[in-house]
Amino acid sequence: MDKNTLISVAQKVMQKGKGILAADESLNTIQKRFDSIHIENTEDNRCSYRHLLFSTTEAMKNSISGVILFDETIRQSTSDRKKLVDIIIANDSIPGIKVDQGLKPTRDNSVETITIGLDGLDERFKEYRDLGAQFAKWRAVIHINDSSNLPSSSAVKDNMHALALYARCAQGNNIVPIVEPEILMDGTHDIDKCYEVTTYVLKTLYEELANENVLLEGTILKPNMVIAASQCPKQASIEEVAQKTFLCLSHSVPKDIAGIAFLSGGQSEIEATAHLNAINQIASAHAQKQTWPISFSYGRALQKTVLETWQGKEENVITAREAFIHRAHMNSLAAQGLWNQELEN
Repeated sequence: MDKNTLISVAQKVMQKGKGILAADESLNTIQKRFDSIHIENTEDNRCSYRHLLFSTTEAMKNSISGVILFDETIRQSTSDRKKLVDIIIANDSIPGIKVDQGLKPTRDNSVETITIGLDGLDERFKEYRDLGAQFAKWRAVIHINDSSNLPSSSAVKDNMHALALYARCAQGNNIVPIVEPEILMDGTHDIDKCYEVTTYVLKTLYEELANENVLLEGTILKPNMVIAASQCPKQASIEEVAQKTFLCLSHSVPKDIAGIAFLSGGQSEIEATAHLNAINQIASAHAQKQTWPISFSYGRALQKTVLETWQGKEENVITAREAFIHRAHMNSLAAQGLWNQELEN
């Protein structure tokens, strides 16, 4: 493990005013995205869409520090034989790779899941490193269900342990691990329940990372924001989400990690930007109490309008690029606490 390399890459990914483009949709997920705009889910279409994003120089160079790729995408080239990885690098961004292999039910509960993919991970890391990946991502999923007393302690423990094993393996291959413990926003639980579970999960995660001797300065946290579930009758204000999210992180996350890049978790584009901005404004007011930068690692919250504008048509590429530039710039401002609603008009 080269500590200096890990720390340097992690800091570049978390550089001020930039964030991560999550373009690691699996074949099933990109199928749903393409179904929504009525285009065929072919390898050529997938490559064309990713190329549209990665070659939008203004967005990439000014707002995007890293791109999380899917296994297919890290190997792809355009019709004129340009590797997508090389296009990302040429636009001053860092290629990363999703390495988990999805979810399976836990042994004692069909609702809760455990993330799989540890088998053969060391060999895959070596290959991905040769293909250009400098960081990686592993997602663990935690369910809240008050009536079923979820999450169970065993599901949290097992998922956080797997995250720690992945992180250790990544660093052993000089790849920066993004650890993503996502509390799902499905259901009816309120923001206080989300705060309670998120705090518990994060504390468990950092206990497991410590047990595996993971270098925290060479890691990035990709957490959910603390918000009410999608079906909760009482939705929290932007200010309450920001306050409780920052408080949760302050109580649960060590000071020496490289940074925090939020997932959007099904929020709309504007909601994800507004919440990120408010969190950064609170963080700025408490700058002496925390040292990690706070940014974004968004998929749909960066791509929804881009995809709807593109529609799989060459004549829409320019306007789709403009949509990506705008959305990326809005989140860049939010990562600095400089965004406001009027900028969306």
